[in-house]
Amino acid sequence: MASLQITNMESEIPAELLIAHIMQLHASISKLDSLRPSKQVNSLFTQLVKLCTLPSSLDVHDLPEEVQIMRESLISLCGRAEGLLELEFATLLGKTSQPMNNLNLFPYYGNYVLLANLEKKILNDSGVVHPNKVAFIGSGPMPLTSIVMATHHMKSTHFDNFDIDDKANEVARRIVASDAELEKRMKFETRDIMKVKERLAEYDCIFLAALVGMNKEDKVKILGHIRKYMKEGSFLLVRSAKGARAFLYPVIEEHDLLGFELLTIFHPNNEVINSVVLVRKPIF
Repeated sequence: MASLQITNMESEIPAELLIAHIMQLHASISKLDSLRPSKQVNSLFTQLVKLCTLPSSLDVHDLPEEVQIMRESLISLCGRAEGLLELEFATLLGKTSQPMNNLNLFPYYGNYVLLANLEKKILNDSGVVHPNKVAFIGSGPMPLTSIVMATHHMKSTHFDNFDIDDKANEVARRIVASDAELEKRMKFETRDIMKVKERLAEYDCIFLAALVGMNKEDKVKILGHIRKYMKEGSFLLVRSAKGARAFLYPVIEEHDLLGFELLTIFHPNNEVINSVVLVRKPIF
């Protein structure tokens, strides 16, 4: 495929060419019988990620309607494929004698480490150093952010991981159970976060996964719900995307964060895909 010829370009790729290649990949992915990990699935999504992290000045607001519709479809496909990839590797790790020692078998483990390092620095710069309790919403079957944070950056913090999928929590719980110390301060709950209310006031910091709220309307509702119930002065870290990375994940913008104090927006230019947005609920 032609896209393979441009993955190592350091100069900026024209938006029209980038969109054409992404649409070509979307067409191929849409025809797959299954999004479960396989040689073909892995190859297509690897090409997609490489394309979307190329230098580009693409602005998703300028996309024509048919490309916007394709983008929404692609985000959904990516979310489903990511969940299946995580589930497969988490299940595999759960069958090993030392799952915590083999996390790097997951293909994107290095990206999670880089992202966690970035998010910890952003939190530190805003005064969040040793939070007592943290919630991660949308932790999935491979709760790598929580694990990396808990084992490398927040070594005394209690983590509550919320996910709507009971199977995801089951395999995640099995991974963490292999570390007795970590298991004591990391719990998993199967809950729809829109039904979690007063509990949210327990947390000093809340992480919201990029794929919780797959479209703008749902994401804004979730943000409003969290803001309503989190305690004053606590922090919310939201993952977003910019440029071509917005073909992989939903975009959060400043006007989506009404009622929050915006502290930081950081857009990566390396292999990290997600932008990081840190906000705080004001103290009145």
